Amino acid sequence: MGLFTNEPEKSAHPEQSAKPNNGALQAASPITAAAQKMVESPHAHAGSSAAGYLDQGTKISGKLRFEGPARVDGTIDGEIDGKEITIGESAVVTAQIRADSIVVCGKVKGEIIATQKIEIHPTAKIVGNITAPKLIIHEGAIFEGQCSMGHESDRDRKVRAVS
Repeated sequence: MGLFTNEPEKSAHPEQSAKPNNGALQAASPITAAAQKMVESPHAHAGSSAAGYLDQGTKISGKLRFEGPARVDGTIDGEIDGKEITIGESAVVTAQIRADSIVVCGKVKGEIIATQKIEIHPTAKIVGNITAPKLIIHEGAIFEGQCSMGHESDRDRKVRAVS
C-alpha cells in the first residue's frame, strides 16, 4: 500500500523529516503493519477512512487497482478498479471506474460500473454512463449520460421469461 501526497513527509525520526520538499510528488516511507491496515485521509468525510489515498495535486495516468477502500482527490486518466472507491470533491477523473461501491463528489468523465451501489453527491459532475443495481443521486448533482440499473442475472432472467 502506498500513500501519495504532495505534502512534506512526516516521520517519527526528525532527521528523516528534515528533507527539503520542493513540491515534487513523494511516496511515503514504508508503513508499519499496524498503520498499513488503515490510513485516514486528511480530506475524508467524518468517520470515513481509506486504505489507499491519492491527494489533491497528484496526477496519474494508467490503471489503478485498490484492494481495500480508496479515496481519490487528485487527477486520474485511465482505469480505476477496487472494492470501495470515493472520488473526492477536488478530483478530476477521466477513467472507467469499476468497484463494488462508488461515491462521487468530484468530476468524472467516463463509464462508472458498480456491483452494489453508486452514490452521487451534490458537488459531483458526471459525464458518462453508469451501471449499478442501486443508485443515489443527491439534489444538486450533475449527471449527463445513460443509467442502467439491476443485476445482470436479473436482466438475463427477465429476457428468458419474456422469450
